[in-house]
Amino acid sequence: MLGRTISHYRIEALLGQGGMGAVYEAEDTRLQRRVALKFLPPELAADKQAQERLLREARAASRLNHPRIATVYEVGEADGATFIAMELVKGETLKVTLSRGAIPQRGMLSLARQIAEALDEAHRNGVLHRDIKPGNIMLDANGRVKVLDFGIAAITGRDLQSGESPDDFVTRTAQSGGSGTAPYMSPEQLRGEPADARSDIFSFGILLYECLAGRRPFVGQTSIDVLHSILRQPPAALRIVAPEVSAKWQALVERCLGKQPEQRYQSMGEVVSALQNLAASGEEEKSVAVLYFENLSGSQEDQYFRDGMTEDIITEISKIKALKVFPRSAVVGYRDKPLTAPQIGQQLQAAYILGGSLRRAGNRLRISAQLIETQSGHAVWAERYDRQMEDVFAIQDEMAQNIARALEVMLTDTERRAIEKPETADIQAYDYYLRGRQFFNQFRMKGIDFARQMFARAIVLDPNYARAYAGVADCCSFIHMYWEASEANLKEADAASRKALELDPDSAEAHASRGLAISFRKQYQEAHAEFDTAIRLNPRLFEAYYFCARSYFAQGKLAEAAAMFEQASRVSPDDYQSPGLLGMVYSGMKQMEKARQCWERSVAVCEKHLKLNPDNARAYYLGATNLVRLGQREKGLEWARRAMEIEPDDMGVLYNVACVYSVAGEIEKSLDCLERGVGSGFGQKDWIVNDDDLTAIRSHPRYKEILNRLP
Repeated sequence: MLGRTISHYRIEALLGQGGMGAVYEAEDTRLQRRVALKFLPPELAADKQAQERLLREARAASRLNHPRIATVYEVGEADGATFIAMELVKGETLKVTLSRGAIPQRGMLSLARQIAEALDEAHRNGVLHRDIKPGNIMLDANGRVKVLDFGIAAITGRDLQSGESPDDFVTRTAQSGGSGTAPYMSPEQLRGEPADARSDIFSFGILLYECLAGRRPFVGQTSIDVLHSILRQPPAALRIVAPEVSAKWQALVERCLGKQPEQRYQSMGEVVSALQNLAASGEEEKSVAVLYFENLSGSQEDQYFRDGMTEDIITEISKIKALKVFPRSAVVGYRDKPLTAPQIGQQLQAAYILGGSLRRAGNRLRISAQLIETQSGHAVWAERYDRQMEDVFAIQDEMAQNIARALEVMLTDTERRAIEKPETADIQAYDYYLRGRQFFNQFRMKGIDFARQMFARAIVLDPNYARAYAGVADCCSFIHMYWEASEANLKEADAASRKALELDPDSAEAHASRGLAISFRKQYQEAHAEFDTAIRLNPRLFEAYYFCARSYFAQGKLAEAAAMFEQASRVSPDDYQSPGLLGMVYSGMKQMEKARQCWERSVAVCEKHLKLNPDNARAYYLGATNLVRLGQREKGLEWARRAMEIEPDDMGVLYNVACVYSVAGEIEKSLDCLERGVGSGFGQKDWIVNDDDLTAIRSHPRYKEILNRLP
């Protein structure tokens, strides 16, 4: 087609091709303007009824005059080919945008309002779209929207055939492929019933859900599964799939996705009003993701210092309550990855990205930092610090206060004091602390044991270093919890956590460490008082919710555990641990639909984490159990095998792989792994007793023998 002239259009470039035909960029030789020329597939072009419907729809669409709607110029026929000439829109489709990840909640208001206003204008003029999907939304470089192909779906022949049941129609639609947009159709469209504006609202709801969550609300292993899901199953709650999304956004999307038309908004005008109310309620929050700084020192030995500095900056900025600061778990996977700040910001749904570089030479330190707005890619603040090593804490404090100033956030006196409060005055003690934290984050017994030694060295240099004591406590608690359930570890965790609180009673982290340590002695009432205090001091502290949830679970208090795991997922949406454990809790409560949604969320988060961290055994075995529960048995067993390859003798891995095998019905393999895990030191008897994943092996004599070995 390239180079040919059809009617008075000279075809110059192919723009795209799909089920509805090919689209070309062309020159209108009469009016000397650029246009998009869409040719219908030959089978439709030869259909006289289809041509008549096309002409009728095109006439209606051509009456629309709105800045967010691509104008239809004419419908023509030449050389046996039927075509539509329309406004040429430069940019990329929303489908391409979504291929890079979900869209930040902050940026969704503008996008959603533009689409909704375009649809409202069309509906007021009697024109339905019938094919709302990301591929029909164009975005220019400035984020402006153009909605394409109004009314075109009317010619796709999706009518219910005479004598055909709705179920047969669903099957035929899935098997024939159609235009590839059946996953965006409303239930009434799938049933072959008359559709009105509320059908477009349903499709708009699917689009909103996909933009916010990065996946569609109705999923399945086959096309037929997807279409049956649209007809009969409620979607996974948006905030389960994307916990960072607000409750108001979830309510708006759920209203659009009512199965019956009368359950939805009754007009796009109502949707526009709902979006305006959302904007007025201040949903556009100021969220910041701190990326790991680039290490310019030229030495791998300095990686621990770079990592620790970055994480401390996260901690400092997190003290500003007006900012939503992404936790370490959300950004660690992007460490040293070749992505731009705006790309990472889009994937994380962060309004702002803080990045930079660090160079250490002897006692000299140079740090360059930039705060970049994700949507525009422009820097809103930048600074370079050339200082002595002993100024490292002052740099962190200045950076936090400068970011608050750049984002027009007024610090309270309490926040300012918390930011300016030094953790230690000894740079060497701080260096040991950072080395310890690097090994602690590896989640391996040898690494955590080495971390304990580094924290202890920091304490020798600065006996008043509260964070180092909390670090020792956490190391001992983790070793007791996952690897070696000994009295010695309990005593050291108890003493170190108590000392941390004595030195810094206002530290949320110290209270969380104390709560974890004493929960293993079954001092549950005191432990939960510590967790409550930690949450009061820092409502965004993931560890406080997560350890509190585990404590409730060990007591068999499933409803309380579920509430805490829910909170843990909200404050750290990229954490791969909480969703699966929450699903396990709901399964124990016999709330299987909620459990299934959590397992789906767990698998999605684990897959995302493993793409960036392919050697994480814990992500593999936690995801494996949920894959099996979702019916993906072979994939789940493969993930379990991968976890065992990474850490073949780790008792925590052995225990969790035992859970995978139990859920998969591999009873003997499950018992073998459980026996090896307990024999190697895994000793959390209360957890084993309440773990619903082990239900299949509980009646086996070997299970009882293994359990009897534990105190």
